[in-house]
Amino acid sequence: MPPARGSADAAEYGLVDGNDDEHDSLIELSSGQPRQRRGAPAPRAGEPSQSRGASKPSIFLILFFFGLAGVYYLGLQEGKSEVKSERGSSRVFPPKNDAASAVDEEDTAKPTDKPPEQAGDGRLFTRARLEATRAEANKLVEMLETYYSGSEQAKKMLLDPWIDPWEIEDPKDLEKRDRATKIIDVMARALVSDERKTFLMGGIGSSVMAGHDNCHMDSYESQMERLWKPVWNAAGMDFVFQNAGEGGGCGDSHENQVFCVKQNISPDVDIVHYEWTYFEHGAAAPQHESLIRWTQMLPRQPPVHIYNTGEMKGIPEEDLAKQYAKYGFNAFYMKTGFYNGGHDYNSEKIREKDPFDRFSPGHVGDGYHDTTRYGELEADPKRQESLGVVMRNWHPGPMGFQLTSDAFTYVYTKALLEALRLIEMYFDDGEDPREIWSENSRPMLLKEDLPEPLHCDPEYCVVDEAPGCLNYEAPTYGFWGARVEDPNDDLNPHKGEVQNWSVWQQSNSLLYMVGKQDIAVFSEREDIEMCRHLDACGGISGITKNDGMVVFRLPKMEVGLVVICGCCGKKVAEEFFVNNPSIEIRYNTVVLDPKTFDIWPNGKCVRLLKRFPTQGRESETPTGHAYLSLKVIEDMKNPVRISHVITI
Repeated sequence: MPPARGSADAAEYGLVDGNDDEHDSLIELSSGQPRQRRGAPAPRAGEPSQSRGASKPSIFLILFFFGLAGVYYLGLQEGKSEVKSERGSSRVFPPKNDAASAVDEEDTAKPTDKPPEQAGDGRLFTRARLEATRAEANKLVEMLETYYSGSEQAKKMLLDPWIDPWEIEDPKDLEKRDRATKIIDVMARALVSDERKTFLMGGIGSSVMAGHDNCHMDSYESQMERLWKPVWNAAGMDFVFQNAGEGGGCGDSHENQVFCVKQNISPDVDIVHYEWTYFEHGAAAPQHESLIRWTQMLPRQPPVHIYNTGEMKGIPEEDLAKQYAKYGFNAFYMKTGFYNGGHDYNSEKIREKDPFDRFSPGHVGDGYHDTTRYGELEADPKRQESLGVVMRNWHPGPMGFQLTSDAFTYVYTKALLEALRLIEMYFDDGEDPREIWSENSRPMLLKEDLPEPLHCDPEYCVVDEAPGCLNYEAPTYGFWGARVEDPNDDLNPHKGEVQNWSVWQQSNSLLYMVGKQDIAVFSEREDIEMCRHLDACGGISGITKNDGMVVFRLPKMEVGLVVICGCCGKKVAEEFFVNNPSIEIRYNTVVLDPKTFDIWPNGKCVRLLKRFPTQGRESETPTGHAYLSLKVIEDMKNPVRISHVITI
């Protein structure tokens, strides 16, 4: 039998007497509906109950109870009794039979002692799974706390190196409580929703996110998959981390890729990670805020967590952390995590004899351990040494990625344990947690529900849908926005014209962007495939008049923004699209004047339209769709390649 819920646990989030007006519970905040108080807490052990020593009931009270019983019996004869739960959701219970009505009143007031899997309600996340999940989660937390020399040290290195340090279990500060509530809600919904088979995370970012200069299996996403998967397996689910990191060779940056969150990773992700440490130069608040807002328009409203490889100076983007606390936004700083552990890195750099920097390229050992945990099990000493590298160069090595994986996993597992505690409260009360945390009960957010933006352009970031994106680069896991129209489709406004542009994708070798140290190790090993990186440049290309045109059917848009990006290079937009007399660009069959284009949001992209045209043929969409076309009107020496079509 599960342990009973103590009044202290219940009081923690306002479930018993206290200042209910000022302290909403996590359950209240998760459900979007107030949870009504259950009344006074039960007497503690050794205290007299309220009924003890009371006078005998009067005859009037006895008659009153007989009357109530009669009314109750008549209600049962109606076949069903509809009741209102204390959370405000209406439920229908089957009628009780005569034998049930004869059960002692004290017993009927108790929740069933049966495990939920025996209660006949069909739920998949049962008490047995809850207990198995909790056991795996506690085992993981214990392992990490042991590895980092205790819970206090783990807190310093894993929970504190964030813009706003995490407090999951008992947050006192309102912003911390809001942020914790969001991440706990994410976990609870994933656990109890019967249709869920996978907890899904996705990361967009640069070569750091991709894991370059390492084997792909040593990236923090791959390490995190291996670390956290047993917890979700215990819950009857899988854990998948979609790594959409891309190297800089394609010319991309956070400025254009942030528009593609809905295609680069699945729109159904539970949590979004973002990393562009070396591209931002401290000036990416508009992109961060846009991403935060756009992700809240996705089906599961995933929180955005930023990964920064460096050391936190002051409190960067504190305004965003405050503004979007209730949406779970936060940012982790890897090097700060190392410093928080107390190792004196600075004295090592200035000591008289053999000074060294543990964050210099190729250094082995972080001051706490000489290699990763899985490196300790590695038989090959060269591979073991490689797995102890903190920084390959500007890219982290496996040790840097291990701390990163551990930090994210520790935060999320703490939140998952709290979600399990809250779910168990419902089990203990004989209630179904799906009524609060199912996918269908998630409150829908509209653009006006979010606070006013601080940094991003309201025309593009205050919208009800995340931007549409067609991205020919790899990898992508989500849904495209624009699509190439069938040349023979009756709705194609250019039907009958030559449309022969071809899709191209860069072919990378198995050991593309793997560091030399690991190439030497794996060149003779059968498991070399685990080193393969996923990213590659790509585009749809035209070079001669025989290629004709490519016609894109654009998706539904709110604003009318249309952007195309070229591949490959950081400043190809002007050459490809602005100052190229060999191509012709049309919108809704009307030729666009290149003089109206601007290079935006970075040097590989051009903004064709800032918003919907308001007059002329280009403003008309008789088929219900807008169309964009590019046509080669004279042969070119080099192909024009389109890597992205972005719309809002």
